Amino acid sequence: MTKRQELWPGMMPPREKLLQQGAKELSDQELLAIYLRTGCRGMHVMELAKNLLEEFGSLHQLLMADFDAMARTKGMGVAKFSQLVAVSELSRRAYLRHLSAENAMLSPEVIREYLQNLLVFREREVFLVLFLDNQHRVIRHEEMFAGTIGHVEVYPREIVRGAMKVNAAALILAHNHPSGRAEPSLMDRKVTEQIIRACQLLEIRVLDHLVVGHGETVSFAERGWI
Repeated sequence: MTKRQELWPGMMPPREKLLQQGAKELSDQELLAIYLRTGCRGMHVMELAKNLLEEFGSLHQLLMADFDAMARTKGMGVAKFSQLVAVSELSRRAYLRHLSAENAMLSPEVIREYLQNLLVFREREVFLVLFLDNQHRVIRHEEMFAGTIGHVEVYPREIVRGAMKVNAAALILAHNHPSGRAEPSLMDRKVTEQIIRACQLLEIRVLDHLVVGHGETVSFAERGWI
């Protein structure tokens, strides 16, 4: 047994597993261990990765944590915190640049993943708008309204004003349900209809409204509501 194998008792080291089987075959713990590279005094990197995921509840919540919260975990300091913040921002920019270069309606899964990353663990309802050009490429996204755990006030006039500022030709609306259930409410449908009517006056199309829950996203367009 090599010294390297002794570090990973009863399992293939994550880096070798990645090279042989591909990244999709690795657990969150294994991927995180590869990224962190080293543990700390008296703690192997796999144990550190496991502790972080247990402490924060998920990989996404870990990447969203602030420094004060992370610093309370043994083995985490400025360097490792900076690494995690950097990879989270790289991921966000990769999604956004893809949507900025492609027709957003041809990349529905990318949009869903992007919105899940942005909204799924928010503790209050947030209403977000993707502003699109006439080729349905994302110009920008903006979190326009924030509310309580179960409600957010939405003002169609402000959405139209935002669209005019960036000369948007179309919109994709999105908001989260902190309860975890993505099923749209009657009020969600009424607000969407109000936004559509307001946008029609300026020939701005509302292409979809996505409601984000825990692990699920409901599309108004797929339901035939838009």
